[in-house]
Amino acid sequence: MSERPPNDESEPDGLDAFDEIIDAETERDPDLAVIEAGSRTLRTQAGPPQGDGVPTRPQDPEVDRALREVETELASRWGETKLDPSVERIRAVLDVLGEPQRSYPAIHITGTNGKTSTARMIEALLGAFELRTGRYTSPHVQSITERISLDGAPISAERFVETYHDIKPYVEMTDAQQEFRLSFFEVLTAMAYAAFADAPVDVAVVEVGMGGTWDATNVIDATVAVVTPISLDHTDRLGNTPAEIAVEKAGIIKALDTTDGAAGATVVLAQQPVEAASVLLKRAVEVDATVAREGMEFGVLGREVAVGGQLLTLRGLGGEYPDVFLPLHGAHMAHNAAVALAAVEAFFGIGSQHARTLDLDTVRAAFAGVSSPGRLEVMRRSPTVVLDAAHNPAGAQATAEAVTEAFGFSRLIGVVATSDGKDVRGVLEAFEPLFAEVVVTRYAHERAMDVDALAAVAVEVFGPDRVQVEPRLDEALTVAVTLAEEEGEFSGAGVLVTGSVITVGEARLLLGRD
Repeated sequence: MSERPPNDESEPDGLDAFDEIIDAETERDPDLAVIEAGSRTLRTQAGPPQGDGVPTRPQDPEVDRALREVETELASRWGETKLDPSVERIRAVLDVLGEPQRSYPAIHITGTNGKTSTARMIEALLGAFELRTGRYTSPHVQSITERISLDGAPISAERFVETYHDIKPYVEMTDAQQEFRLSFFEVLTAMAYAAFADAPVDVAVVEVGMGGTWDATNVIDATVAVVTPISLDHTDRLGNTPAEIAVEKAGIIKALDTTDGAAGATVVLAQQPVEAASVLLKRAVEVDATVAREGMEFGVLGREVAVGGQLLTLRGLGGEYPDVFLPLHGAHMAHNAAVALAAVEAFFGIGSQHARTLDLDTVRAAFAGVSSPGRLEVMRRSPTVVLDAAHNPAGAQATAEAVTEAFGFSRLIGVVATSDGKDVRGVLEAFEPLFAEVVVTRYAHERAMDVDALAAVAVEVFGPDRVQVEPRLDEALTVAVTLAEEEGEFSGAGVLVTGSVITVGEARLLLGRD
C-alpha cells in the first residue's frame, strides 16, 4: 500500500504535501489551540547497530553460574510490575553512587506501545552519527542482559555480573536505610546508569518501565522526552482512561536547569488520543517545553510495502527524508520511525537551533540496519511462523493490520499466551477476524494467565469450534504448525505467536533462534 504515490505529479510537494498528514490527524480539540499558544513548537522552515540483540545463555559454565546467581538475587526483590509512587530509594542509591545519571545527556521514552522499537531506532540513528550510546529497555525477550546495551549491543554476561557486584554494597547500604528494599527494577536501573557512566557513553536512550512520574528511570533529566502512543494498559496502576494514564506519563517532561536559567526539555509526541494530548501539552506549558507533534511538525509522508519491510518518506523537523528503507512491518513501525527521527533531530538541535536535515545517507543506513526482536519477527518458513509481543488491544490491533498488509496469509493459526490481569478479551477480539483457529496456552512463568481461564474467554470470542487448548507452549506450537501444514506446503498458511513478551521469548528459544 502507499499513503502517497511516490511519483504522482498531481500531488503537491514540500509544505503542501505535509498538509496531508495534518489533515489525517485525529480530530483535534479546539481548546488545544489555547494550550499550544503558551508553548513553543518545533516547526522549521527551511553506522547502525548490527544483529538482533538477543543473546543466549553464556557458553562458559562459570559465567552462566554467576549470571544465574545474580538473576536469583534480583528475583528475590519486588517484581517489576509492582509500582510504588516514590523515587526515594532509587535517588538514595544513585546518590551514594555519585549520581552517575548526571554524567551524560539522555533521551527518555514513555508511552503505552512502541517504546522499545522506538528506542532501538533512536539508538541506531545516534550510533550512525558516531555517538557512543547506552540503551536501557524492558522487559527482555530472552536474556536479562538485553536490558542494558552499549554501542548497540547488550552488555556481556561477564560485564552484567561485574556491574551488579560493583553496586551491590551500595544497594545493600541503601536497603538498610529504607523502609523497603530496592525493587528488581530499581536495582537494574541503577546498574544501567552506572554502566553508562563507566563506559562512558555520549548519550543514554532510556525507556520507562511503567508510567513515568514515579518510574525508577525518572531520576534522569533528559534533554529530549518522547511519548509514544498512549492507550489503555496497566489500568490498575496507571488509571482507567488515556487522560489519567497521560498524567503519569507526562512526568518525564521536565524543566531543565541551564546556565541561562530554567528551560524545558524538548518533547516529541506521537499521535495521541485528544484527551491524552491535552494532558501532555498542558504539562509542556508548565515546564516551558518545546513541543514537536506527529502530524504537525513531523510525520510519515509516504509508505509503501517492500520486500522485507517498507519504504518510507519521512517528514522530519528539518525537512524531508525520502526513500528510507525500514526492515520492519506495519504502519505502526513507520510511525515509530518518524518519532525516532524527530527525537534525534531534536537532540541535535534541529528545528530549534538549526534549519537543516540530518545527512540523508546516514539516516538511510541507520534505519536499514534496525531490528526489533519479537516484533513481527519471522522465525521459520513452510509454514511461516511469526512472533509478535502484542499484549494489549491497541498493540494487537496494530499487529493484526500489519500481518494482513505484509504477509497475506491464506489461513492463519494463532498461538496466544497472555499475562494475568491484561485485557485478554480486547486482545482476542482484535485477532478474531485474522485467526482461522486459535491455540491458547500459557508460558512457564508465574505471571501467566491460567490456560483454562484464557480458553473460556477465547471460546466466547471465537466460538468453541475454533479454539484448542494446550497447557504447554511447546505443545501449542506443535499443534499450530500441524494445523497450518494441513493446508499443504504451498497454501500460504501461517502461525502467529503472540500475547506477551515472555511468550515470544519462550517461543524464540523453542524454535531455536540463537
